Amino acid sequence: MLSHTSPKGAIAHLIAPGMGLGACVRAYISRSTLGVDLLPQERYNHFPASPLCGISWFTHGVADVMPGDGRDAVPQRLPPISFFGPHTRPSVSYNPGPAQGFMLLMLPDALYAMTGVDVAAQVDRQSPLHQVLDASWCQMAQAALQAPDDAERVRVIEAFLLPRWQQARTQGAVPVRSFQDWAETLAVRALASGAGQSLRQAERRVKAWTGQSLRALQGRSRAEAAFFQVRQAEDAGNVVWADLAADAGYADQSHLCRETRRVTGLSPEALRQRVQDDESFWVYRIWS
Repeated sequence: MLSHTSPKGAIAHLIAPGMGLGACVRAYISRSTLGVDLLPQERYNHFPASPLCGISWFTHGVADVMPGDGRDAVPQRLPPISFFGPHTRPSVSYNPGPAQGFMLLMLPDALYAMTGVDVAAQVDRQSPLHQVLDASWCQMAQAALQAPDDAERVRVIEAFLLPRWQQARTQGAVPVRSFQDWAETLAVRALASGAGQSLRQAERRVKAWTGQSLRALQGRSRAEAAFFQVRQAEDAGNVVWADLAADAGYADQSHLCRETRRVTGLSPEALRQRVQDDESFWVYRIWS
């Protein structure tokens, strides 16, 4: 488990999945601002575009999803338990007061294998869990909501997921170390699956499994790789954007800038500064 405490005292944890679920669950994230005196602008939560889907819980407090640019639009109040699909653009939520939340981040192809859910229909959406998954998932989620702490929440979730994943696990699914590894594995699996093995058929399979095109997934994998390289370069005191773009597989620095804006809404340098200084970019800090 990786933990981060902000200068204001907000706590976030990044928790790895247990044995047997590395190709199903990407991670768990928890966040608590209970007892923390945050300014209104520090109660926003900025999330990048992501191919992941999953379930979010609020054990204390509430959250509002901010449509559009996140600042001037009418918010959507989330229920205590909700399902979120993959996001093709960055998103913003807001906690009006102190809050404590928990997220299960899943690989969409794993969810598809276990449930047959239409992942494409959930892209860029967040819905009450019962509108997407069946009663057994809702019962598990309610038990996780009532768990006394994160460790017990993880135990409840994994006791539910493990037998279902063992039954549904597809050949070639391997534990995910990065989005790049996952995208490459998906491409190989898609080409090897089914009767037809053309590139177009493989792309249709990837879209059915993940709700997005292989090209879009490859873009997200480049963005994650670049993000990790920026953090490493910061530690070394040597952030050179042209070099980072080349190392992450971008055509040039402009390509890096365009894709970073698509994924995060900001230029690479603006993102770097916000991750360093802005409380509301906590998820970027815990992910690194």
